[in-house]
Amino acid sequence: MDEAIGRYPADQRRSGAMPLLHLWQEHFGFISDKGLQWIAAKLGVEPINILELVTFYPMFRRERAGKTHIRVCRTLSCAMAGSYQLMENFRAATGIERKHQSDGMHNPISISADGNYSIEFVECLASCGTAPVCMVNDKLHETVSPEFVANIASNPKSEIRNPKSPHPLEHRLIFKNIGRHDWKIDIDTYLRDGGYEQLRKAVTMSREQIVNEVKTSGLRGRGGAGFPCGVKWSFIKPDEKKPVYLICNADESEPGTFKDRYIIHEDPHQLLEGILISCFALNARTAYIYIRGEFPEGAKILEHAVEEARENNFLGKDILGSGFDVEVYIHRGAGAYICGEETGLIESLEGKRAYPRIKPPYFPAVLGLYMCPTIVNNVETLCHVKHIIAMGGATYARLGRPNNTGTRIVCVSGDVQRSGYFEIEVGAVTMGQLIYEMAGGLKAGRRLKAVIPGGSSAKVLRADERFKLKQKQPDGSTIERDMSIDQLPMDFDSLTGAGSMAGSGGVIVLDDSRDMVWTLNNINEFYAHESCGQCTPCREGSLWMQKITDRMLRGGGVTEDPRTLKTIGDNIAGRTICAFGEACAWPTQSFVAKFAEEFAARATKPLPPPLPPEYTPEALIEEEQISTTPMAHDPGWERAGTAGTI
Repeated sequence: MDEAIGRYPADQRRSGAMPLLHLWQEHFGFISDKGLQWIAAKLGVEPINILELVTFYPMFRRERAGKTHIRVCRTLSCAMAGSYQLMENFRAATGIERKHQSDGMHNPISISADGNYSIEFVECLASCGTAPVCMVNDKLHETVSPEFVANIASNPKSEIRNPKSPHPLEHRLIFKNIGRHDWKIDIDTYLRDGGYEQLRKAVTMSREQIVNEVKTSGLRGRGGAGFPCGVKWSFIKPDEKKPVYLICNADESEPGTFKDRYIIHEDPHQLLEGILISCFALNARTAYIYIRGEFPEGAKILEHAVEEARENNFLGKDILGSGFDVEVYIHRGAGAYICGEETGLIESLEGKRAYPRIKPPYFPAVLGLYMCPTIVNNVETLCHVKHIIAMGGATYARLGRPNNTGTRIVCVSGDVQRSGYFEIEVGAVTMGQLIYEMAGGLKAGRRLKAVIPGGSSAKVLRADERFKLKQKQPDGSTIERDMSIDQLPMDFDSLTGAGSMAGSGGVIVLDDSRDMVWTLNNINEFYAHESCGQCTPCREGSLWMQKITDRMLRGGGVTEDPRTLKTIGDNIAGRTICAFGEACAWPTQSFVAKFAEEFAARATKPLPPPLPPEYTPEALIEEEQISTTPMAHDPGWERAGTAGTI
């Protein structure tokens, strides 16, 4: 525990709270009152400062789980692949009773009578391409057949599938080593393949040269926002007096996205080399890799890679004789999607709830970690830095399209024959090529209905839409093209022009068998669960949207529900501290607008009056006839009830 605390500045011991909570829970199985008090005393904070973390982060428990703990992913790609049935079969196999009426809603951990098993639904486990997935204790199981749950429960052995070979349309840089049969993740293999040569080159360059190469490359952030990486780096003043920090955002939590997991598990030294080059360029002497709590094996792999790099003088004191000292530490999260937002991540790293900060004034490059200048970059983004140094910014910029340079990894899941990841030149592959050639097309007898192109927060695109896009030509001119969804280039600007976004690169394909109200309800459940609760529009609105779509699914939809959903979404977007407001509003806004007929078909009951008889959601579902005549006087909800009598 002292070693864990020592990874943070001496005056910032509170940052050790989450590492200590993980250690305590791994040893004792849960966080007791005694544990709260002991950790608080150890860090010099109040017990409430520790309790607020336990009640905020879903992975921390106040009660002991079963000896074998099963976590089943309930988010969209896994739900489409049968995770709700998987949960039912796990319950039957372990003798655990179902406690909640709704298929995918979160339960407290359910424990078998003998205490041997416990089970819970969890949010995205970042393996959507091999859905459905579950974790048995700390081991991930992919492509789980509901018929074989008993074997998994009794034999908790990880069965991660080996990635396939590249598709001819791919252009692999970051994923060059993923799936290679002759590849091992140790540093000796990496060095034989030319590893850390770019770090050797970088420490002979000036910091300004490295930043300029990244600017010239046109690299845009791969985590979702697409902000130019070199521009972000240039916000750090060359003569900065405060300590500068670099944070690698490895909290991959967007449903539909599963690329970072493979980088961490299959090529950790590539990530580490990118981080070390970036630290040298920014004069950052400390870097933190904030990794998802659901990646326990990934955290161990990175810890080992850090030690290997230290033994070879790639980090630590005077790296490669350059006079530059740098340390890299691994910091585990605990199951909160909001930590993907950079200021929420910083708050979490400081040992607090992940409440995003207001920008301005809290731009991380000015007032970031410990109120010091901080750069937060995604895993894939930092890996690209190594390749930019290797080939030069100008050469890198010739990959892809203008303003959409380089390669990026897209993750395809849902109703396709071959779900998985593909690394493509940005904009060189169309949506049609991605779905029908690379992912093998739709399942037999089905037709394309819709695509979510950038993770679950991206606005949905209908299969029969037409798009008018302005495209910049090599000579600088601009032309307008009318195109179908199959012709859409997979780049930042084209998907934005189509009314959605490239986001995190998670492409979820929906065929004509899918109910769009069910699909939106699954997404709404995710955002209702993951809202941090700091802003009222998001905290209340995300839950309202989930309650309405859940009621519509169960037969209680009233005629005003589609319009109410749109109104709630409109009043969330743009009215919150961070972009989570847009993330939870955009799916509702787009699904209701583009599939109006399906939502209208689920909203047929008349709108009850504002005065009694008032109807609970359960009453709206159960009652065949809904009274539209209010009582003459309001006797109060408790006294009148749905019958409207006293």
